[in-house]
Amino acid sequence: MAVPEVNKRLLEQLEEMGFPFAGATRALYYSGNSGIEDAITWIVEHENDPDIDQLPLVPVDIDLDASKPFHVTEEVKVKASELRNAGRQLRKDKEKELEREREKERIRAGKELLDAKRIAEENARMRMIASIQAEKEEERRARQRIRQKLEADKAERRSNLGLPPVASSSIQLTFPKAREKSDVSKAVTSSTQKAELLSDCLRNLRRNHKGDDARVKRAFQTLYIYVNNVMKNPDVEKFRKIRVTNPVFQERVGSLTEAVRFLELCGFERTNTGQFLYLPREKVELITLNSAITALHSAMNNPYFGLLSAELP
Repeated sequence: MAVPEVNKRLLEQLEEMGFPFAGATRALYYSGNSGIEDAITWIVEHENDPDIDQLPLVPVDIDLDASKPFHVTEEVKVKASELRNAGRQLRKDKEKELEREREKERIRAGKELLDAKRIAEENARMRMIASIQAEKEEERRARQRIRQKLEADKAERRSNLGLPPVASSSIQLTFPKAREKSDVSKAVTSSTQKAELLSDCLRNLRRNHKGDDARVKRAFQTLYIYVNNVMKNPDVEKFRKIRVTNPVFQERVGSLTEAVRFLELCGFERTNTGQFLYLPREKVELITLNSAITALHSAMNNPYFGLLSAELP
């Protein structure tokens, strides 16, 4: 068995986009070396395959000349037996190692599921708190408007009666405690607002390019790969660094203002040289990235996403 030959130029482009060597090689081989887009589509469709990060192996044809007789000695038989035994032991060891890896993967998947559930519950709780706070703020503003109207009526009556106006210092129209609660509400709703901004970016991308569905789909797929790579490997710098001059990036993401804005909302920043979009490790926010993945899932799976909602101001 041997690693198959793939298009080296396409392989280099995929590696520049942040894909691992093994996954890029597998994608090119199974997509027939037909192009970057087919390879990326293959990666999106097979991202959950257990062997996605393993190099593909293909059989090698060896043409043996059978015309010459070969005498099998006792020593050769012993060596062959030893090799067979070693091969069986190696397979057993590999199976044990694979089982350990599968168990680790099950544990990791379970933790990710619990984290996702916790984040979803936290988002729901924050939305509920924000809604309650917004209602209280609206009630406060209504009471303030009523008080202002009463004070204005009172001042008008005093004027009609020829009485001096009430000193402005005695009219209390501010409510420090309510304002403090409003500030807390803003802090609580920041992550919810970020999720809405992420979804709005994708909606605008869909609406502004609704005549080019294929281009929009490629942009969604590429954004999903970038964000998913960071979520799975937040400590690996190459997944947090995107070369903006890469022709594939420019074609699929860089030429779309809404797509670049989406990455910026996820935390990516343009470097001083302007050659990269970079997400510093300390600015990786799993809640934001999880919201981005949720928005992308909805954008890719809902055929009416962004088309039925009203235009944003």
